[in-house]
Amino acid sequence: MATTHFDYLIVGGGMVADTAARGIREIDADGSIGILSDDVDEPYTRPALSKKLWTDDEFTWEKVPLGTADDTGADIRLRTRATAVRPEAHEVDADGETYSYGKLLLATGGHPVPLPIDDRSGGERALTFRTAADYRRLRALSEEVERIAVVGGGYIGSELAAALVQNGVDTVLIHTGAVLGDAVFPAALAERFEKLFRDAGVEIVAGSKVEAGEADADGIRLALEGGGEVRADAVVSGLGIEVATDLAEAAGIAVDDGVVVDAQLRSSVDDVWAAGDVASYPDRLLGRRRVEHVDNAHEMGRAVGRNLAGAAEPYTHTPYYYSAVFGIRYEAVGTLDSSLATVEDWIDADRGVVYYLDDDRVVGVLLWNVEDARDAARSVLAEADTLTRDDLVGRIR
Repeated sequence: MATTHFDYLIVGGGMVADTAARGIREIDADGSIGILSDDVDEPYTRPALSKKLWTDDEFTWEKVPLGTADDTGADIRLRTRATAVRPEAHEVDADGETYSYGKLLLATGGHPVPLPIDDRSGGERALTFRTAADYRRLRALSEEVERIAVVGGGYIGSELAAALVQNGVDTVLIHTGAVLGDAVFPAALAERFEKLFRDAGVEIVAGSKVEAGEADADGIRLALEGGGEVRADAVVSGLGIEVATDLAEAAGIAVDDGVVVDAQLRSSVDDVWAAGDVASYPDRLLGRRRVEHVDNAHEMGRAVGRNLAGAAEPYTHTPYYYSAVFGIRYEAVGTLDSSLATVEDWIDADRGVVYYLDDDRVVGVLLWNVEDARDAARSVLAEADTLTRDDLVGRIR
C-alpha cells in the first residue's frame, strides 16, 4: 500500500484546519500541507449555518467557503475518515490509505449528540446539526414542512429555533431548564431572553428531556421524560457535541476532557499538536479549559499552525463566544454559570454587563448588546484578584 507524505498533516476539516494552514504559510511558504476531512465540503465558516444564512439576505452561500486550498495550497482529502494514528511511525491511516507526516495536527472537533429515537426516516426527518450538509437539509425541510421541533436550549438550539421561526416555520423548542437560558443568565435576564422567543411565536416546552421517540417519512413523535409527547414534521438536535478524542486515546496520547496540550498546543507525544474544540489547553487567565467556539478556532488555529512551522510561541488568547437572536447580540468571556454570584451593571434597558463571581473573584463576563468591549472584559478577568464588587459597576461601557 502506497504512503502519501505531507510535511504538515491535519486531521479534521473545519475552521481550525483553515486557520492552521494559513498559520503555517505565515512561516513556511513551501512545505506540503495535507488535510484529511470526513466532511463533504471544504472548510467553511460554521457560525453562518445557524445565524446569517437564515437572517441576512445579503449573506449568500458563496460567502461560506473559506478558500483554504486556493489560498494555502493545501491538499484537502474530503470524505476521508482517519482511523488510526501511529506517532512513533509518524503515520495516519485513513480509509485504506496511509499518510506519513513531519508534524501532525489533531483538529477532530466533535460529533453532534443524537436524539434517543428510532429514526426510520433515514435521517430525512431527524437531524443533528453540525455541518454544511446538515444546514442544507434543514433549510430544505424548512421549505417543505410546516412544523419542526428543536431539542436543546443552549446557544445552537436557541439559534436554530430563532432561525426557523423567522423563516415562517411553526417551531417548538424543547429544553430541560425551567426558563430558556436559566443555566447561564441571571433569572430576570433569562425571563427576558425566553420572552423574545415566545413573542416571535416559538412554542417552548420547558423542563423536558426527550427520552424516546420515532421518526418516519410522515413525521416525528418525541416521548418526554415524565410523560407527555411532542409531534412535528421533523426534529433537529441542538444538544451540543461529544468531543472526538478516540484517535488520540487509541494512539496513547494524553486525554482529559479533550486532548491535553501545553501552552504551545503540543500534545503529550512528539510532533503531534491539537487545537480547536478537541484541545484542553492552559488559558493564561482562566486555567485549563476546552472551548468550542469560533473565536478559539480562529486564534488557536493560527497559533498552532505557526507552531507546527517552528514558531514555538505560547497561545495567550482568551477566546470569547457570542450568539445573536431576534436583534440582540450577547458575547461572553470566561465562565457563565447562573449558580454563581453575579453583579449586574445595566447601561440602559437594553444594554448591560453581568459579572460572574466565584468566591468573590470574577470568572466570567457577559456583554449584553455591548459592543467593542471584549478586551475590557479580558482586562477584568486579568485583574480579578484585585477587584471588588464596587469596582465592577461602571467599569465597562
